[in-house]
Amino acid sequence: MKVLTVVVTHNRSELLERCLDAINLQSDPTQDLLVINNGSTDDTEEMLSKKNVWFITQENVGSAGGWHTGLQIGLEKRYDACWLMDDDGYPHEQALKNLKLNFNQDTACISSVVLKEDKNSEFVFPFPVLSKNTMPKLFGLQRKIYTLQKLQDISKNQIYPFAHLFNGALISMNAVKRIGNVNKDFYLMGDEVDFFYRLKNYGLVASSLNAYHFHPDVSKRQFNNYKIYFYIKNSFIINSRYYNAVFLRNILVIVAIISRVTSRNGLKYLFSILFGSNSKYFYKAIYRGLNKRIGNDINV
Repeated sequence: MKVLTVVVTHNRSELLERCLDAINLQSDPTQDLLVINNGSTDDTEEMLSKKNVWFITQENVGSAGGWHTGLQIGLEKRYDACWLMDDDGYPHEQALKNLKLNFNQDTACISSVVLKEDKNSEFVFPFPVLSKNTMPKLFGLQRKIYTLQKLQDISKNQIYPFAHLFNGALISMNAVKRIGNVNKDFYLMGDEVDFFYRLKNYGLVASSLNAYHFHPDVSKRQFNNYKIYFYIKNSFIINSRYYNAVFLRNILVIVAIISRVTSRNGLKYLFSILFGSNSKYFYKAIYRGLNKRIGNDINV
């Protein structure tokens, strides 16, 4: 199985180097490693050159543009699969070996579970509880699963039919040929969710509960205007494309962003996006999301 590991990076050379070192320690090493450098202005290129790592530098076209380039190289060079990850996380030394054990011709994607680097029993991105039609549940006593043990308790054969992509996701190139590449127009947010549901049209998309990817806790990371804009707009577009109860899900998106901005940025910043100088990002995101205006139109 010919695998290309693709890491997308932007201005995080120290974290990127940690990720690359973990990739090189894999018990089942990949044949090739490619870094997509999205316009970094730090010492990323110098570090990659010293480590003799294959990399491509392009303008910062967002995470979606980075994944698109990596997968395109995977297609052109005739790899069987691409193993995708961000620069701030890193794989357990047995991660790729365990992913490949669960990969077959009917697999579209098998992904690692993303664990907190300082608390390996907990997920960085909680898993949704799924309904019978494998949709994330809107109602119920429990809607999210926060620990590895809990997910293992309810899963069969250490596999769960949901994945948080681009953090140790092994993706079939045959699937990409069938369903197409990552949509660059999502730019910064939602590209992984759109790609997840498109991959499901090809075959199994799931997480392997014995393949681990470690990642910093993001629950305290602050939002900026760009992330708020793309989070709202692209979430609305995703809801309209793939989910039921679209209106209710859109309301929950607004509730989520208000809650997260309040806890991470503070009330002053929240008021600025609701009523002040930054409000244009908030309300344009809602309007353009409802009108399905996909694309990097933040300056329009």
